[in-house]
Amino acid sequence: MINIHKKTLEDIEFNTVLDQVAEHSITSLGKAQVLAIEPISNPNSLEESLLLTNEYLASFANDNRIPNHGFEPISHEIKLLNIENSFLETQSFRKISNISESSNNLIKFLEKFKDYYPNLFEFSQSVEATKVIITEIDAIIDKYGDVKDRASDTLYQLRRAANNIKGKINQSFNVALTTSNASDYLDEIKESVVDNRRVLAVKSMHRRKVKGTIMGSSKTGSIVYIEPEATFRYTRELQNLEYDMKEEIERILKQLTNFLRPFIELLKDYQTFLTRIDTIYSKAKYANSINAVLPERNQHMELSLIDAFHPLLLVSNKKQNQKTYPQSIRLDEENRIIVISGPNAGGKSITLKTVGLLQVMLQSGLLIPVHERSNVCFFERILTDIGDNQSIENHLSTYSYRLKQMNYFLKKCNDKTLFLIDEFGTGSDPELGGALAETFLEEFYHRNAYGIITTHYSNLKVLANELPAMLNANMMFDEKSLEPIYKLALGQAGSSFTFEVAQKNGIPFSLVNRAKKKIERGKVRFDATIAKLQKERSKLEKTEQSLKENERKKQIEADKLEETNIKIQKKLESYQELYDSNQRLIYLGQKFNDIADKFFNNKRKRDLMDELFKLVQVENSKREKVSAKQRQAQKAKETIVKLEAEQKVEVIRKNKKEAKIKLANKPEPPKPVLKVGDRVRMHDGKAVGSIDIIEKNKATVNYGIFTTNVNLDLLELVERN
Repeated sequence: MINIHKKTLEDIEFNTVLDQVAEHSITSLGKAQVLAIEPISNPNSLEESLLLTNEYLASFANDNRIPNHGFEPISHEIKLLNIENSFLETQSFRKISNISESSNNLIKFLEKFKDYYPNLFEFSQSVEATKVIITEIDAIIDKYGDVKDRASDTLYQLRRAANNIKGKINQSFNVALTTSNASDYLDEIKESVVDNRRVLAVKSMHRRKVKGTIMGSSKTGSIVYIEPEATFRYTRELQNLEYDMKEEIERILKQLTNFLRPFIELLKDYQTFLTRIDTIYSKAKYANSINAVLPERNQHMELSLIDAFHPLLLVSNKKQNQKTYPQSIRLDEENRIIVISGPNAGGKSITLKTVGLLQVMLQSGLLIPVHERSNVCFFERILTDIGDNQSIENHLSTYSYRLKQMNYFLKKCNDKTLFLIDEFGTGSDPELGGALAETFLEEFYHRNAYGIITTHYSNLKVLANELPAMLNANMMFDEKSLEPIYKLALGQAGSSFTFEVAQKNGIPFSLVNRAKKKIERGKVRFDATIAKLQKERSKLEKTEQSLKENERKKQIEADKLEETNIKIQKKLESYQELYDSNQRLIYLGQKFNDIADKFFNNKRKRDLMDELFKLVQVENSKREKVSAKQRQAQKAKETIVKLEAEQKVEVIRKNKKEAKIKLANKPEPPKPVLKVGDRVRMHDGKAVGSIDIIEKNKATVNYGIFTTNVNLDLLELVERN
């Protein structure tokens, strides 16, 4: 059973996180539910809460955005529905219709995209989707919250009659206005409005000449306001109709209210469902704003936070455009307790609060700003002692309060506990307080508890170095400027840099030197040794970063050279192929030129054709002479040459060779059967002719200016006749 004390939530400022989450809520009920979030004790409920938030977070990054879930609370309407003979107002029905429609839209959407949002879909299945409520309300109430004319036949007839009477009222008043004005009975303003009724502005001297009801007079008494007699009769009739309409509307609303009463539980479910969705939405929006993720979870008590940010500090620094430094911390069975030491203002307390706050957030169903490869576990108890712990109400000093806290820790601490203690052992005599703190720490250690403490006590640093499952750590400082780096270094205790920081802040060296002489020489040497080791570690880390940067640059240069080499090799191959092709064309051109010269001199066509045919046969015979074995040998030779020239691109060449082998093994398509009239050309030739005659596997091909007999095997089809 997970049990996290209220004091822990106050120490790590968990409520401030909830305030920031609540800023993203879009409903009042959702905001109230966010502010009431607390650690979840049931592991299954906790896992469900985390998965729901993570799925909603994922919806911000894809095209299937979850529909709007906004609604007005209907708690008051639900209370009225539980009161017999009560009825709802029109705006209440509009709110109920809207909340029903929002719920139905969400349920239908999650059902449609259940592959994207399986956990949200499963969550929505506990709520029934029905359009009955929406249909019934929309048939009676319009989108402006008024009862429709067709809500009942009686209401329709009454409103129709009322509209007719209104027309008669206007007509009768206009007649009286025209008549009285023509008789010069009216004042300059002619008419006015009294009690929302049009009246004539009659001069006081003519008031007896105008028939009607006196509705009032001006302050001076010079004007009397009279409603014409005919208008008055119609107005009385309209008032009767309006009363009947009011009675009919009330009857309709009571009927609609009675229809909704059986759906009270469903309406409660809708409001609960949308409130929970708003809470999930708020947590997802907050997670998106701080780049939070859902890390891996484990059952074997291993806490590995990689690049963990303090969320409150992250939000604050973003507003001020300042950098926030992440921390990486690991607690497991072999390193259960970390003792962080080092100077003040180096980030020890922030590191402590970061671990506590992220752990409580996670165990409350909130995502946390860490690297996605982080791995976390859940603790049954999280105990904290952070900040100024003086208790004015109980008249307790800081140390008395700390002792009371330690007593509580000793009662609750076990192997499922995470304890976080800031400035452990302070508040009393350094030697006595340090000894008692060491005893407490040993007790926590033997109970197999997990924890992180910050301290300046050397005996606690020594204890952490002696016990196998305890680890020293320090907040690193720049060895030259003595400015904090805000980076946690595991495996080594930290120096307080007491004298160095004092000198940096202007304390005279003579006073610092006198202070050094007042303490044990061994203590100074121990602290100096730690400081020296920290400086060496800082130098080594800078050297490591520099080497990594150089390695990265060299790798980039190597990649560029390899890319250039590949391009050059491809160009060489292309040039070689082009050169071979040009040499062959030059040779053929010379032979053709010789044949053309002979024909120019003797004008013998037959000799010309014989010479051309011989040239073609010679070229083809060259192709036939190259045997398969010779080709393989030539390919092997070329491969060896290429391998020697391309040692750095061996993989690319291997892929090219495999592609060639696949192409060579690919079965050739069946050759088409050539027929008379087909347009053909010789293999590797460009001239196209048509077949005139086919005899004994030979074809007579007509090229227009000449014809020739060619073996069918040497021809390829260009166009079918």
